[in-house]
Amino acid sequence: MRQHRIIISGGGTGGHIFPALSIADAVRKADPSAEILFVGAEGKMEMEKVPAAGYRIIGLPVAGLQRRITAANLSIPFKVLRSLRKASEIIRTFRPDAVVGVGGYASAPMLWKAQSKGIPTLIQEQNSYAGLTNRTVGRKARRICTAYEGMEKFFPADRIVLTGNPIRDNIRPYTIEEKAQGQRFFHLDPSLPTVLIVGGSGGCGTFNSVMSSACRATGGAFPYQIVWQSGKGYRTSVSELFGSLEGTTEEDGLRICRNVRNCDFITRMDMAFAAADIVVSRAGAGTISELCAIGKATIFVPSPNVAEDHQTHNAEALVEKNAALMVRDCDAAAELLRQAGELLNDRDRIQMLEQNILSLARPDAARDIAAEVLKLIDN
Repeated sequence: MRQHRIIISGGGTGGHIFPALSIADAVRKADPSAEILFVGAEGKMEMEKVPAAGYRIIGLPVAGLQRRITAANLSIPFKVLRSLRKASEIIRTFRPDAVVGVGGYASAPMLWKAQSKGIPTLIQEQNSYAGLTNRTVGRKARRICTAYEGMEKFFPADRIVLTGNPIRDNIRPYTIEEKAQGQRFFHLDPSLPTVLIVGGSGGCGTFNSVMSSACRATGGAFPYQIVWQSGKGYRTSVSELFGSLEGTTEEDGLRICRNVRNCDFITRMDMAFAAADIVVSRAGAGTISELCAIGKATIFVPSPNVAEDHQTHNAEALVEKNAALMVRDCDAAAELLRQAGELLNDRDRIQMLEQNILSLARPDAARDIAAEVLKLIDN
């Protein structure tokens, strides 16, 4: 019997790429002889990240539709046609046994062509509100792996498998010893509670605006500690902020002013999660899955700048289960730090949120999705 040949298609953002790599690693663990080919979008981050992880990737000239009217949108139909032709060529030469779609516009041409040729397809839907690409290709997919219940409103119920979202290895609740390590790493006082504010590697304008205003008002003298990742894109303005605050020092890559610890990018997110008593975060699917796995009480502030407002749907799915709190982006200036302070002072509520969010964890998602892929081929 020849080795299994599997295409994994999609990307555009880390939220698509890193789960895809987790699935590929799980397939390799289950079947070391499997040959895996990634198909992404030319010029996107998967073209760098996937080879760095040891996998081969081919780029399609596909592009996403801009929400505003631009000249670039006029070229999209031509790029789609070119991508479909290239997808056909990839299928002809690679001869896949199955094609996996992880979302993003890069996956559509590959799955359309695979489905038209009768090749089994599986899609992985990360969000509680399915994206347009997955809703379209899901009509003919043999299996749909989801992270949330109630996805029958988007996909055929008999093809849905609730697996959760793939996450990095060794994501789990932290021990007391690991919490102490995290506190030392960020030069924190163990006698004070800590909130982690993180808006992604690029930073979050809303979080940065809230923190900048609060730091100017208090000089960094909060009644609790804050570890704040502000993002590389905001380096200049945040550096100027700390330069204006009395008593600011820099140590081990951190800007420190009284009870605030700031950096552009947290290299050891495990230390940050371990040190934090609560987390303030956007509500991307991958982030939520990791916070479930570590069992951390969280205030989600969904980004309003995403397709179909899916981050709000993600956060609401947890709020409905008393597994998280939510502050809308438009209310963050007035509400975010107030609610964070109230939660830090309510240990019983923190414990309830921790227990409820941990109960939603599915740490074996990548393994389960890989098993579904191999079942599609072998059955």
